[in-house]
Amino acid sequence: MRKVVVHSFGRAKRMLCNTYFLVFAIMATVAVLTWVLPTGQYDRIEEAGRTMAVAGSFHPVAKAPQGIGDILAAPVKGFTQCAEIIAFILVVGALFTIIERTGAVHTVIKKISAFFSTHPRWTRLFIPVCIFLFSMCGAMFGMEEETLIFIPIFIPLALSLGYDTVVGMSLPFIGAFTGFSSAFVNPFTVGIAQSIAQLPMYSGWQYRLVVWFVFTSIVAGFFSWYGERVRKNPTKSLTYQMDLEKRAELNIINDVIPDMDFKLTRAHKLVILSFIIGMIALFYGVIRYQWYMIEIAAVFVGVSIASAYFGGLTVDETSNAFIDGAKSMVSVCILMALARSIVVIATDGHILDTFLNAMSHLVGHLHPIVASWAMFATQTFLNFFVPSGSGQAVLTMPIMIPLGDLVHVSRQTVILAFQFGDGWGNPILPTAPVTMGALALAGISYPMWLKWFIKLEVILVGLSLLLLIPAYYLW
Repeated sequence: MRKVVVHSFGRAKRMLCNTYFLVFAIMATVAVLTWVLPTGQYDRIEEAGRTMAVAGSFHPVAKAPQGIGDILAAPVKGFTQCAEIIAFILVVGALFTIIERTGAVHTVIKKISAFFSTHPRWTRLFIPVCIFLFSMCGAMFGMEEETLIFIPIFIPLALSLGYDTVVGMSLPFIGAFTGFSSAFVNPFTVGIAQSIAQLPMYSGWQYRLVVWFVFTSIVAGFFSWYGERVRKNPTKSLTYQMDLEKRAELNIINDVIPDMDFKLTRAHKLVILSFIIGMIALFYGVIRYQWYMIEIAAVFVGVSIASAYFGGLTVDETSNAFIDGAKSMVSVCILMALARSIVVIATDGHILDTFLNAMSHLVGHLHPIVASWAMFATQTFLNFFVPSGSGQAVLTMPIMIPLGDLVHVSRQTVILAFQFGDGWGNPILPTAPVTMGALALAGISYPMWLKWFIKLEVILVGLSLLLLIPAYYLW
């Protein structure tokens, strides 16, 4: 009997830790609320191409309770409503898998790393250069899960340069998270949120670029300080005892790893050049012709074909890479459809505006800057349950955008608060798969990491609050 109880408890615990189950449970809960909450709607108007709720126009409407049939149909409706976004995400996944299969990205990163390992004079630049490199990847194309493949490379490299496992893990992991959280063109957060907000794609990139540079500089400075501290006194390392064993296992002698020769071929250079040209075309099209997701996806398809050709992939290898890349994004797409289904249920049940009205009363008396802080806090809380940037965008933007209109917080600022809330909690959330995967690869326990990283987390949260202030005056 005890075994049955323990097994049932373990099964229930696993279900509660499953993001898909949590989102579906939220959808079912919202469906129940359509039977008990008062229903109502705001009047809406079209202004400058955007649909906006009219402040003070909330009024009761007839009840429309959602039943089991509605719950089962909601994910399908959510999928169809997100069709353009989902197609875009599948293409993005395909593009970066093709580039990865050419070996260009891996070779560039290994080449940079090998340079620092053989040029001790430049070692102090190793951490900031790597942080900025991975941060750029996170900011431009949402690198997140992909960082896990670099951790086994960077840990021995960091150890060979006199650093520790924390530095080796954090360069790709925290570097990419920094860019992801403060991105200026990340398609999975900024792109999706702006499409929902009916804003020009990647508009407001100028201030976001400043935000990205500030955050990346702070993170690079923090890890440079920590890294130099460890180099001077290895006992100050969080992983000192572990690193002694790793150095012996990896045969790291006199701070050198053997076999560090990586050749950047002509094919690799052409692949990188194709990507750069594609990004230039993307920015030009967005700024000059107001390209949106379909046009940007078309650019990515073109870059995919060019990268496969210059990278020497066969037709079969290209098609397999395209399929594998799209396949890697299916879980994200399903989560987006489930997240959107919550909005579908709330909208069809006439309680979405009821939530909106209640929230506007809570924050309506606040100054817009303080209201943006409240939005940041709300997104951070929700990130515990939905640690997916694209999923959280689809779930929260339909509520937060009109809420911002009602309390005089610009749509760009709402999206910035969403970026911060979605991003900065991830490195310490036990529900974030990438975080737990990175810690597992590095062999660092979660409590140990949480205790160590919390100092930087406080800095990042405080800086987020400060950087939301200029947004009020700029946007």
